[in-house]
Amino acid sequence: MRNTVRRGLLVGAITLSATAAMAQNRIDGQRPYAPELAAYGGMEIGVRTLELVNPGQVNVLAVDPTADKPETLPTYDRELTVEVWYPATGTAGDTVIQTYLRDGQTEIELAGKAQRDAEPAQGTYPLVLISHGWPGNRFLMSHLGENLASKGYVVASIDHNESTYRTFQVSDSYFATFGSTLVNRSYDQLFVLDQIAGMAEEEGSFLNGLVDASNTGLIGYSMGGYGALITAGGGVSDEAIELPFGAAHDLLAVHKAGSDTHEALPDPRIKTIVAFGPWGRNWNMWDAEGLSGVQVPALFIAGSMDEVSGYETGVRKIWEETTGVDRALLTFDNAGHNAGAPMPVPAEALEPGVTGSDHYLDAVWDTTRMNNISQHFITAWLDMHLKADGEKQAYLDLVPVANEGVWAANDDGSFKPEHSYWKGFAEGWARGLRLEWLEAGE
Repeated sequence: MRNTVRRGLLVGAITLSATAAMAQNRIDGQRPYAPELAAYGGMEIGVRTLELVNPGQVNVLAVDPTADKPETLPTYDRELTVEVWYPATGTAGDTVIQTYLRDGQTEIELAGKAQRDAEPAQGTYPLVLISHGWPGNRFLMSHLGENLASKGYVVASIDHNESTYRTFQVSDSYFATFGSTLVNRSYDQLFVLDQIAGMAEEEGSFLNGLVDASNTGLIGYSMGGYGALITAGGGVSDEAIELPFGAAHDLLAVHKAGSDTHEALPDPRIKTIVAFGPWGRNWNMWDAEGLSGVQVPALFIAGSMDEVSGYETGVRKIWEETTGVDRALLTFDNAGHNAGAPMPVPAEALEPGVTGSDHYLDAVWDTTRMNNISQHFITAWLDMHLKADGEKQAYLDLVPVANEGVWAANDDGSFKPEHSYWKGFAEGWARGLRLEWLEAGE
């Protein structure tokens, strides 16, 4: 009897341990007191994988930075894998995602609400593109992808080749794939936009009639935010082109402010951008004149202690200098570069001997809580700019410093005239946040 009990307890402990590990790898977490718009929407979610090829692109990695610039640049067919979350009906396959940790070697499973290959819903929905950092992959912001799909968006998250956990390289003297990222990030974003637009009109495609690519939002994290700024019209500086660890032989000049190639880049189908911790201003990738070229409303999200992109000399300065458009800056006070964007840390990253847990974690803030806050504000932002939902403006017109908001409620739950606490947040649960606005021309 005692041995039977012991075996039962052992089996139960193993099962509980496995279940707990999988629970830690969920991307759909909702913390108690998450802000109102973080909650999943009422639509079922489908997910599918696209394998795309952009032919005849400049092969930045094949250009030797130590040799003379070749007369003819080498080209290749650039492969891009894209994960698409979309509004669906009913259920289909499982909800497990197979991917890799930050180390590019450890295989992991993620779990969310999206059903693989589910039947698309009726109706036509705005498109949202998601662009990861360097390195990253298409699942790094999967929590946001499926959350938005449940609210009536088609979301395409890109694996940027030579910039994923499995394809980036670093050498002592030359960031081999960093130059490729600088040159290709915007081209990748626009190529995927073109491909999705074509599939929206292609008979037999699951996206046929489902997505309105003429009404697109672009979300980028770190180097994805760098790319979003360029795609939106922010041309780079001469200093950026000459970076010693950048693209060899002035290949980045295609994105130089004022150049014919960059002037032709912005796409009118992109109506707004959201940039988490966009990299580059702390390295003078742009100057004020170049950033004034951004052409669409922008929401910036950053940690005030961003150790990668910088805050005062980085993200905040970008926000200040994109003077051509209305823009907002959401700040997580005391958070670092991971503010709001990466999914919760997978359990495998916390095991002894495995590196890279800091890729997902923040020293001060809980990752899932930051994800929920990002989901809340991005929902309000995209609903306003892509769905013309004017009611969402109230979630963005806030006292700039949340800690200065006043909670003043009547016994019946209604608010008194002096109430100024952030809409959508429970009392006390907006602490440590700031949301500031600048209008075009400021």
